Amino acid sequence: MIVRAGFLLFISMLSACVSSGGIAPLRTEEGRNQARDAYIQLGIGYLQQGITEQAKMPLKKALEIDPDSADAHAALALVFQSELEPELADQHYRKALAQGKNTRIQNNYGSFLYEQGQYKAAYEQFSSAAEDTLYSGRSGVFENMGLTALRLGNKTLALKYFERSLRLNSQQSRPLLEAALLLYERKDYLSAQKYYESFTQLSNHNARSLLLGLRLAKIFQDRNQAASLQLQLKRLYPASAEYKQYQSEQ
Repeated sequence: MIVRAGFLLFISMLSACVSSGGIAPLRTEEGRNQARDAYIQLGIGYLQQGITEQAKMPLKKALEIDPDSADAHAALALVFQSELEPELADQHYRKALAQGKNTRIQNNYGSFLYEQGQYKAAYEQFSSAAEDTLYSGRSGVFENMGLTALRLGNKTLALKYFERSLRLNSQQSRPLLEAALLLYERKDYLSAQKYYESFTQLSNHNARSLLLGLRLAKIFQDRNQAASLQLQLKRLYPASAEYKQYQSEQ
């Protein structure tokens, strides 16, 4: 496996640190913390490259230095989540959060629970994470709350959270499309069109957006737009449920 130069440099620096003269770095609290954090970063680097097997060893080393490291447990949770080991992932998420409230880890744990179909539990994690008004990824938390509310069958609440997400960051394609779809269902076509147009400026079409665009084009009697979107839906997604739905509406 090829490891990026930065990680090779890290390994050499860590080895030099541990083997240097004088007081052994791992015998000091500062040295242990630096080594722990370096191992965590190395593990995360492997994880980002998709080399989950190699990510485990440095994360294990980090936990040997600090068994209560929330970041090490959270990184291991992501490793096991990517390896489709949900029980192990859940264990490490819980160990990470047992060290105290951490908004980023709560959001990740909520996403994991959502992935497992545990929507009520996921919603609880997202709700707690959303309380952190200074969290830099708060718009993403509200997006996740909107998606979870949809799964729980509460479209009114879902729309509320998608709109809150967009107030924090208007340049997000998923909340724009989801809000447009919900507003179309409400027959609020002007608002749906507004969100839809913003979506098209940020993202490529998918089957859902093409069908929505087709419906809006017909409502606003834009025949050229309707013809263009119909051709795209037929050409790109001929076997999709959206194309079948479109055909049934003709």
